[in-house]
Amino acid sequence: MKNNIKPKVTLVGAGPGDPELITIKGIKALKNASVVLYDALINRELLTYVSPETKLVFVGKRKGMHSFTQDQINELIVKNAFEFGNVVRLKGGDPFIFGRGSEEIDYIESFGIETEVVSGISSSMAVPASLGIPLTHRGISESFWVITGTTSERKLSKDVCLAAQSTATIVILMGMSKLKEIVEIFTKFGKTDVPTAIIQNGTTANEKMGVGTINTIVTIAEQNNLSSPAIIVIGEVVKESAKLRAYFEAVKVESSSYRN
Repeated sequence: MKNNIKPKVTLVGAGPGDPELITIKGIKALKNASVVLYDALINRELLTYVSPETKLVFVGKRKGMHSFTQDQINELIVKNAFEFGNVVRLKGGDPFIFGRGSEEIDYIESFGIETEVVSGISSSMAVPASLGIPLTHRGISESFWVITGTTSERKLSKDVCLAAQSTATIVILMGMSKLKEIVEIFTKFGKTDVPTAIIQNGTTANEKMGVGTINTIVTIAEQNNLSSPAIIVIGEVVKESAKLRAYFEAVKVESSSYRN
């Protein structure tokens, strides 16, 4: 370790993609970092807050393209903390919402290294909000579920089946590869007409979106070439968005003309 600096690791949530949706505390941590290990989904503009002397290490993981395994990332964090002192682990969204942040903290602290967590704004809330979708709404949805679409075993989470039986708003992260399975489950429980939105690269300049219902969303996703990273929002609250209301009004008119 250089200059006998006490090692410390700070996990910083980078937010959903918009570089302005990071906390002031997160920015301060980046400015004070000796090393920053950053993920694939973070906005590169955030790295402009880092000192020119700071060491930058890309440890991003994409589906089928892992530059480092989680074990290797853990080892890199500890190695750099002992060598350089002040390490920031910059993670997309919030480190503790499907970000494996607690696993990293457990490993780091096993070496006696001081840790700190700076929460980030999760895409599960910020992305729907950016389109005016309220996850809860009086008289419509009393709660919301945030579920991972793909488990560590690469299977669809069993919680999706439970969620499909509720009246809650359902937000599914990492679920695009399981979209057809998700639709099948909601269809099984008679939820074919439930409003559904898919938002890819939410809150960024590359944002893409598809809106429909359970029985149309697979086709809409294909027509709009929607893929990961994206979130899926399922629930009546989707049509409460002023920004999306025109779509549902158009569908209502079209459906009415068919019946007549």
